[in-house]
Amino acid sequence: MRQARIKVAAESREAVYHCLSRSVNGEWLFDEPAREVLRRQLWLVAEYCGLEILTYAILSNHFHVLVRVPRKTSVPDQELLRRYRLLYPKPTRYQAARLEVIEQQLLTDGPEAQRWRRRQLALMGDLSPFMKLVKQRFSIWFNHTHRRFGTLWAERFKSVLLDPAGRVPVTVAAYIDLNSVRAGMVADPKDYRFCGYAEAVAGKAVAQRRLASIMGAPDWPMAQAVYRQLLFDTGAAAREHGATIPLEALAKVLTEGGLLPLATVLRCRIRYFSDGAVLGGRAFVEAQLAAYRARTGRRERTCARLVPSLADWGELATLRGLRRRAFG
Repeated sequence: MRQARIKVAAESREAVYHCLSRSVNGEWLFDEPAREVLRRQLWLVAEYCGLEILTYAILSNHFHVLVRVPRKTSVPDQELLRRYRLLYPKPTRYQAARLEVIEQQLLTDGPEAQRWRRRQLALMGDLSPFMKLVKQRFSIWFNHTHRRFGTLWAERFKSVLLDPAGRVPVTVAAYIDLNSVRAGMVADPKDYRFCGYAEAVAGKAVAQRRLASIMGAPDWPMAQAVYRQLLFDTGAAAREHGATIPLEALAKVLTEGGLLPLATVLRCRIRYFSDGAVLGGRAFVEAQLAAYRARTGRRERTCARLVPSLADWGELATLRGLRRRAFG
């Protein structure tokens, strides 16, 4: 059954989400040129929508993105025009002529300008339009380039609302950046160019600022040292393929109530990070559930549930129980 998406009202405060989308049938469709186009689309559409990419990872059949949605504020007309030109750098003759009319009407706040402004603002400051635009624009490019038609994506994107306080965003960011290591593609995520950490190490200033912001560090050199320690903690060297510890060991730790180094656990698939709807402290999760019920009138038959303590991530809670194996 289609599950409701939990989102924070854009007017109330900023929010952080982990989003995931897979290709149809999970097919390995995205080669390096396709991943490069999708990487550029993520950054471009995020700037148009006024969202902040904190980190991301693009693989052969899916992509992750950790995104911050700032509190919704008014956007001046000149900024709307700048973002529109960013999204359409090579307008058609019709688009160019129409934009001239819009610019003229913006000076007098004419009816065409008002309609255009409403359409642009409806696509900004919201997670769903951002993901829809990214997936639509990439699908058009991919189908045209590969002479195919039909859907490219398996389903609607998944999203998990994260508690912006504490270690949750940093932990999920590391989990995202380690995707290529879990897949056995590289031993070090800095060597995989299609992730936020690699872009930061390569010197992209905006990628450095975004990771530093969730680390609470004043600059990238300080943030990099702490973040890399999280990615490569003692005893967490990557194996040639997949997770660093076998599933039997994970089961034993769960049964015995023991703990593993966080970096080791992050090299395993943690479905709470993609299927849990809300992730954070128990109070944060319960507050989001109460706000959702008040906003929609729906009575979700769920509650805050503690995530099993495989690692030292504190009292981490999630909104939904999982129907599949939580760790793998």
